[in-house]
Amino acid sequence: MFRKAFPWSKNDQKELPQVDVTGALVRIREKRVQDIPDEYSWRIDDELSRLDATRPLSMEYDDFFRYAKEEMQFPSYRSKRLSVDTLDGIQIGNVMYYDLNMGNGEAELGIMIGNKEYWSRGYGTDIVKTLLQHLFFDIGLGRVYLHTLAWNYRAQAAFSKAGFTEVRSVRRGGQDFLLMEVTKTEWARDFENELHVDGDCKES
Repeated sequence: MFRKAFPWSKNDQKELPQVDVTGALVRIREKRVQDIPDEYSWRIDDELSRLDATRPLSMEYDDFFRYAKEEMQFPSYRSKRLSVDTLDGIQIGNVMYYDLNMGNGEAELGIMIGNKEYWSRGYGTDIVKTLLQHLFFDIGLGRVYLHTLAWNYRAQAAFSKAGFTEVRSVRRGGQDFLLMEVTKTEWARDFENELHVDGDCKES
């Protein structure tokens, strides 16, 4: 009975490691209170909400601030929301992994580049590749998947460049999505020249 109610393993209950990883264009790091104003501005934006398959946030800023600060203080054991900076320190978006299942060695990935000045410049691909390296080699996952809107070809192109392949179409919440996935074995094979794990070009 308890196994059905709480399907994750005891390994999922461990505190997730802190993240501070750097790619070719970005740095992915833990969220800070100073990030909240940008986060709020992105969450109330009509265009960004449409791309995220959600509605613009209707919550007042003060309420959102309290919610976001509490989320930082009491993190989930099965998900992690992270901030993304350029290498010169400009916050441009968020990336997260969630529905973490250590028993199956997999998690779902989500990304938002909130600063539109950085769209179509290769940042999305670099964010995804940088997080995948962390998930595969630091966390030890074997598969990462995502759902992207069926009409969002720009996002699909970025995910494909980062190593994802199409699985199937999915209908949920009244919208059409494309399920995409990548495995550690496939990703390491395709990007072995870009791996920098503990300073070495090898799997951990």
